[in-house]
Amino acid sequence: MEPNAEGVSSWRVEGDWFDVCRCDIPCPCEFAQAPTDNWCQGVLAWHVREGHYGDVRLDGLNLVGVAAFEGNVWAGEGKVTMGLYIDERADEGQREALQRIFGGQGGGFPAEFAELVGEMRGVEFAPIEFEVADDLAYWRAEVPGRVQASAEALTGPTTPPGARVQLLNPPGSEVGPNQGAATWGRAVTDRVEGFGFEWEWDGKSSKHIPFDWSGP
Repeated sequence: MEPNAEGVSSWRVEGDWFDVCRCDIPCPCEFAQAPTDNWCQGVLAWHVREGHYGDVRLDGLNLVGVAAFEGNVWAGEGKVTMGLYIDERADEGQREALQRIFGGQGGGFPAEFAELVGEMRGVEFAPIEFEVADDLAYWRAEVPGRVQASAEALTGPTTPPGARVQLLNPPGSEVGPNQGAATWGRAVTDRVEGFGFEWEWDGKSSKHIPFDWSGP
């Protein structure tokens, strides 16, 4: 498919997204509120189940972002500082396509999300492991030696066996409007050493949300 006048090809990606962060459970950001203690550090992970940018297939590729911010970014009180790891399995065309989509140049919701980023510390290509349980009992991602992010679905004494704690139509969804339910979890591991960040926030908040984006 030919690109449009701005050089952007038609694209679509759908898959799984989750985060682990230092906020208390449940993360206030999902409700478009300021983070716990008014600042946050966290990991954002994406798995493209199916996708394309023009004729370039993107199926099965992963991305992991590490980010920090202060204030309620949804209310314009601050900007996100971020670094991004892209699956090293991507070939040259796939790397360019992923950077255009997730950098916001391809339009769609990622362009809106990119407006929340004030400082991009860089992009690195690295091996990325990603797994989500079919029943959403757990989710995990790892960039060896740099990022460990894993969570188990939140449960409690009044949660029916096998049921998931979910939120519909969250006002501060990191994957945008009209996506699937946010499934709440508890972070098992949240450890980062990269892009000038270093933290360990095991035991805090996590959530999984499917995404389905297109552009331009």
